[in-house]
Amino acid sequence: MHENSQLIARFYEAFKKLDYSGMQTCYHPHAFFYDPVFQDLNAYEVKKMWEMLCKNAKDFSLVFSDLQADEEYGQCKWTATYLFTATGKKVVNKITAYFKFHEGQIIEHTDDFDFWKWSRQAMGFKGFLFGWTVYFQNKVSKAARERLLQYINAHS
Repeated sequence: MHENSQLIARFYEAFKKLDYSGMQTCYHPHAFFYDPVFQDLNAYEVKKMWEMLCKNAKDFSLVFSDLQADEEYGQCKWTATYLFTATGKKVVNKITAYFKFHEGQIIEHTDDFDFWKWSRQAMGFKGFLFGWTVYFQNKVSKAARERLLQYINAHS
């Protein structure tokens, strides 16, 4: 197994245990993260995002598969099952993660998932009605960034 595949596996094994410290060590000091909810995070923000999510996780489980990596790029599929804190609704989110590596760490991490499917599960009828719209997606992303910044300010 390529060392970068091992890095991805180490990241998700830590995530399975909600070990955000273990996850954080996988990121390069100049890392960049993007997903449909948490967009354009720098290394400090992504580390704090994982900390926040792990500390607040309810009924969480994770499986990952299809790891592949070489010297520069990698990817895997993962599924997170959890209760969405804001609504208490169960979510099963299927994600494809894409990575770029530098100096033995993750320098770019992009998670791709169906936002509308996620929003229908997480937010119920409101997500079903509006989750496909750019306006709603931007509103959710903005609220997530605000929650993250509040968390950072409270835990710095």
